[in-house]
Amino acid sequence: MSTRQVSRDIVIDAPPSEVFDVLADPRRHGEFDGSGTVRSAIKGPDRLSLGSSFGMSMKLGVPYTISNTVVEFEQDRRIAWRHMGHHRWRYELTPVDGGTQVTETFDWSDSRAPLFLELLRYPAANTRAIEKTLPRLKAYVEGRS
Repeated sequence: MSTRQVSRDIVIDAPPSEVFDVLADPRRHGEFDGSGTVRSAIKGPDRLSLGSSFGMSMKLGVPYTISNTVVEFEQDRRIAWRHMGHHRWRYELTPVDGGTQVTETFDWSDSRAPLFLELLRYPAANTRAIEKTLPRLKAYVEGRS
């Protein structure tokens, strides 16, 4: 495992397929995002798959759009996307007693500018965002069941 990754996990009281359905729908991302930056999907498929591209409306001080590509995909187990900077947001799902363990990772090991991200403290900011996202994802998925 690279040292340029931060991860957190949570158990969600739902099967992996239900959790994955939410993660694979870019229209839902703004509903559980804990970073406060994701607004809504603006283009792309209703359901992501390997190689899918999707655009997101974002806001980090000022509004902007970003295009992402799904670079890891295993149905009901793992999905990850990256944008032009090549850092990834990954979700891994593991069936456990009581539901699904969801591990969210911010991985900047393949970033085009890892030192820049570290200088701007993106790993720490993304850790805090993950710690907010996972409980929101849990509440969202469990509320749908």
